[in-house]
Amino acid sequence: MPHIRPITDLRNTIEISELCHSTGEPIFITKNGYGDMVLMSNETYERELAAAEIYRKLLTAQRQIDNGEGLDGEEVLKKLREKHKYV
Repeated sequence: MPHIRPITDLRNTIEISELCHSTGEPIFITKNGYGDMVLMSNETYERELAAAEIYRKLLTAQRQIDNGEGLDGEEVLKKLREKHKYV
């Protein structure tokens, strides 16, 4: 369940910081009842960036496959084995 807090709760920085770190989830901050910003720990931010990068790479790979740009996996492995004399 998302953590939603009013902007006035930012006055208690220790509590907000502890919540960010203990849950490992973003905290949604509202202003006048509307979404205003999202806070998260460095660890959560880095995890989210890494996941987004993986999804971008998967999307690129899927587009390459759809466009017939990919290489046959068996053929690539065969060439690598031949190149490195691996049986």
